[in-house]
Formats: sequence, structure tokens, C-alpha cells
Amino acid sequence: MELTAAEPRRHRLTQLYIDGEQAVKVDTETFLRSGLRLGDELDDEALHQLIQASDAHRAREKALYLLEHRAHSKKELTEKIARTAASREAAEAAADRMEELGLLNDEEYARRYAQELFTRKRYGAMRVKQELRQKGIDPELIGELLAEYADEDAALENMQALLFKKYPGWQEDEKVRRRAFAALQRLGYAYTDTRRAMEIEPE
Repeated sequence: MELTAAEPRRHRLTQLYIDGEQAVKVDTETFLRSGLRLGDELDDEALHQLIQASDAHRAREKALYLLEHRAHSKKELTEKIARTAASREAAEAAADRMEELGLLNDEEYARRYAQELFTRKRYGAMRVKQELRQKGIDPELIGELLAEYADEDAALENMQALLFKKYPGWQEDEKVRRRAFAALQRLGYAYTDTRRAMEIEPE
């Protein structure tokens, strides 16, 4: 097979033409580093290796780009790369590499994220657990973080703050009361805790 043309495309890609026919797009940097020139002969193995190298390079570049903007869990990073830039295999390899370099740490990420959910978003423990599970955090670590950050008094204060700020009149209006109760449930507060919060008289 002869490489007959190589044309630049968007997103730093190069379209390769083999024997005059449009073939594959590869990462431009990978193509340039390969040393290939027009007229060079390529067999299936060489083309396959070029495609794999391009896939791996794009996955690493995407990983660095995503981590530059904000922290991610390993699962979240892998899924984003696989969805937008590279194969699943390359995405997993890129995430492993970021972990090796110390740019990705699920424990540090989960600790910061759990604290944010409890304090800034004022989620209840069940919602925090659900959010962490969706990020692919290890169940044992989730248990440790819930034990460390979950605070019954803070949870009651959060629920009361939400009730009086967003649902004024909930004590008198049954419809408002039902809406408030459902909202607290969605935020991850246990049924008994929610009932307790709604029974406490304001100071």
C-alpha cells in the first residue's frame, strides 16, 4: 500500500490517502513523528501501529486538557476520553498514566468532592453516596468519607435552612409541605431525619 496523500484536517488531525483512496485520520503530531513521506509503502501492521499510536496520543492529550480545567475521578476521566477523543482501551491507558504521574488521585478527588457536596450543596448522606458511586469511587472509601463528613446536627441545620428559605409557609400549607418534603428526599436526607427537621420549631 502506498501513502499517496496526507491532508490537514480540523482538531489537529491529518487525513491519509492510501493508493489514492481516502483511508484514515490520525493525529498530526503522531503522523509527523512517524517520519512517513508521500510515496512510502505501508503494510497492514505498520498502518495499524500508526493508528494505535495516534489513538494513544489523542487520549493522553485529552486527559491533560480535562485535568487542566478541573479534577476528575478515574472513571469520569476515562469515560470522557472514550466518548470524545479515543478508544476505550486508549482512554484507560491514558487514565492509568495520569495516575502514575500523580495527576489523578481518586482518594483526594473523592475527599474534596464529598466535602463540597455536604457543605456547599448541602446534600444528605444518601445523595452524597450516590454521587460518589457515579464517579466510580471505591465503596469502601465512600463509607469512610460518609463516616468522616456526615454530621447529624449539620444535616438538620441544612434542612431547616432550605425549608425556611425556599418553602416559606410549609408549616401551614400542606401542598408546600409535600413539595418541601420531596425536595429534601431528593437531596438525600433520610425519611426519619426529614420528618424530624420538619417537626422542629424555629428558634
